[in-house]
Amino acid sequence: MNTDQLSESFGTLSETINGLIGVGYIHDFNMHEECIVCRQTNDSLSPEDFQIDKVYRFEGASNPDDQAILYAISSPKYSLKGVLVNGYGISNDENTSKLIELLETHHANQSSN
Repeated sequence: MNTDQLSESFGTLSETINGLIGVGYIHDFNMHEECIVCRQTNDSLSPEDFQIDKVYRFEGASNPDDQAILYAISSPKYSLKGVLVNGYGISNDENTSKLIELLETHHANQSSN
């Protein structure tokens, strides 16, 4: 699937997760130190093993704790597509943010080579 075809918005966080599942992002990724883990397949992916295809931001209208970032992630190496959810603002997960920074740095270095 061409990542340019990913919708700009599916609506709420849960609607977006369901929309991404509908286009093949079926795995749920979780953070583990400096990698992400797909519990369904028991694969651990380091930043060079995956890419962020799309980022969705959700603002909590009435509660700042409802702010979240949803990452649509794919890994050609492992033939996986899935999602990773991270809070931001007050509920920011520091480990997720560090890994995302590492990934962005890794891809910036690849692009400049």
